[in-house]
Amino acid sequence: MQLSKVVSKILKLENLILIVLLVLGFSVRLYRFNNPIADWHSWKQTDVSAVSRNFVATGFDVLHPRIDDISNVLSGKDNPNGYSFLSFPIYNVFQAGLFKTIGVLTLEEWGRMVTIVGSLFSALFLFLLVRKRFGRTAGLLTAFFFLFIPYSIYYSRVVLDDPLMVTFILGATYFFDKWLEKDKLSILNFHFLATLILTASAFLVKPYGLVFTLPMIYLAYEKFGFGALKKWQLWIFLIVSVIPLILWRVWMLPFPEGIPANAWLFNGGNIRFKGAFFYWIFADRIGRLISGYWGIALIILGILGNYTKKNFLFLLSFVVSSLIYVTVIAKGNVQHDYYQILIIPSLTILMGVGAASLLGKADGYRKFVNYIVLLVVVLFTIFFGWYYVRDYFNINNPSIIIAGAAVDKLTPKNAKVIANYEGDSTFLYQTKRKGWVSYERSLPELVKMGADYLVLANPTESDLNFGKTYKIIAHTSQYIIFNLRQKP
Repeated sequence: MQLSKVVSKILKLENLILIVLLVLGFSVRLYRFNNPIADWHSWKQTDVSAVSRNFVATGFDVLHPRIDDISNVLSGKDNPNGYSFLSFPIYNVFQAGLFKTIGVLTLEEWGRMVTIVGSLFSALFLFLLVRKRFGRTAGLLTAFFFLFIPYSIYYSRVVLDDPLMVTFILGATYFFDKWLEKDKLSILNFHFLATLILTASAFLVKPYGLVFTLPMIYLAYEKFGFGALKKWQLWIFLIVSVIPLILWRVWMLPFPEGIPANAWLFNGGNIRFKGAFFYWIFADRIGRLISGYWGIALIILGILGNYTKKNFLFLLSFVVSSLIYVTVIAKGNVQHDYYQILIIPSLTILMGVGAASLLGKADGYRKFVNYIVLLVVVLFTIFFGWYYVRDYFNINNPSIIIAGAAVDKLTPKNAKVIANYEGDSTFLYQTKRKGWVSYERSLPELVKMGADYLVLANPTESDLNFGKTYKIIAHTSQYIIFNLRQKP
């Protein structure tokens, strides 16, 4: 009886710690929550949010997602309808749907809230998966690292659908594991349906999710060995989960102007396995940006830990899935640091189990030393990580916000605008108008294509020369707006 009370107290303490971590994790993600989308990688965020804004304005046409950019920057083809088949717009349905039904927050804030809440579920799923294999301490530490690594904080409060894919695939892995625990596999129970829906959703949001099913494949092998190939229920799961992705990919083929050029993502510049590839992925991104250098020690401990064969293979399935991902999508991962959002679960699992193994390696004064060492490593990981990530939250060009507001105030709602920002859609998004993000053609040609206004941020003396041809309707030190339909 006494033992049951002790166990009950431990479980209650575990739940309390987890709740505290989730609450604090939610709180830190509110940092600059109400900022306009003009921070790091805003070009990508504004494209995602533009789809949601068009849902709000013109209806939830999920089969024809549209952005504001009607230039040829996205695909290299003229895109007068602004089609954007970046991914199936599940994220946008959440963002726009919550904005329309609840309101209170702005559309952009709802986008951030969707990502934040999704990241909390990701932390919960990680805790549950790791606790089962490596114990509650490792589970809590994994959740801690996922919630408080500065890189993870920033990228789990952005208006992007990548973090939502992480939530879906982690949830799918958890429920798949629960489904396999049953003596008899059934396709008519909650765990199977949850796994199926979450897996199919992950694939629709990002096809890269296919790579991150490796832990599920291992779980099936662990349960049935090669006999898993004879389980018709697993084949039903595989086929049905992939069908929506196939249908979506077939559906988008008649809209090539809305499909981003993507061949370069795999091995643009033949960079795979070159010195630059290893430097940018392993030294700069994983070593510096994500781990703050010091976290690498915990990752190494996580790899070298003394685990049972089954637990080690489960851990290895996450690591290998991440290695396959960064290797296949080599140029994408080198070019953009937000591509590493998808490998954060693997890294934080290694950190969590590595930290837990350090705590369990000694007794007496050695254990005290280990606690001190771990505290120092964790603090330095977070401090140095913050040093490199802190500028991500900044708006480095506030003039585009002010200029965008001016365009929204001074021009008709249906006006088409040229907001030249070297192909970056952030400036155009602030205007709340459709238009062009670069001078893809001469101004007279763009006028023939429908351009009504030209807006420039931080104008120079040479920019005033446009005033010899087109009427200036507003001019400050921060912006200048030309009416392309009127002479001066």
